[in-house]
Amino acid sequence: MTTMTMQRMTFEAKNGKIVTIRPAEERDAQQITSAVQEIIEAGQYIQKEAPREVEEEKAFIRSIVKKKNMYMVAEVDNEVVGIARVLRGDLQMKHHTGLFRTWLIAKAQGMGIGKKLMEYTLEWCREQRLHKLCLTVFASNPVAYELYKKAGFHEEGIMKEQAHLNGEYVDEIFMAIFFD
Repeated sequence: MTTMTMQRMTFEAKNGKIVTIRPAEERDAQQITSAVQEIIEAGQYIQKEAPREVEEEKAFIRSIVKKKNMYMVAEVDNEVVGIARVLRGDLQMKHHTGLFRTWLIAKAQGMGIGKKLMEYTLEWCREQRLHKLCLTVFASNPVAYELYKKAGFHEEGIMKEQAHLNGEYVDEIFMAIFFD
């Protein structure tokens, strides 16, 4: 069963755990930075070489709120296991667009959390009257690529051998979904 309000979504994951998707708060900064470090150490699928410092993460969360962007955490047993965020174009000429980023720590993958984060994100974009949501995904991440395709994203282009991951050159795929 899924329950959703404007700010929160609660559902049961495939493993029976209750997951809450809610706005990121400054109190989440430590857990977010620790989770990002875990993903970086896994060596793939995140475009960061180091997490933000905790105070930087707190400032980032404040800036998201101030700019009315979206920054959600997925929480299981009071632990942040993933995020989804949309940053709207800063310039007025690009304010109708958003850039989507998401990640889940390893133990939260395969539980249906990514799909629910995507559903929440797309609904938020519609409510905010975004025209276009963009993202990039590495070609070496077929699970994420298929999730995005099922959600309605289409390829807009490929940057060949754009990243070097685990000893191999990997293409970066640009994808987008339109809401009109």
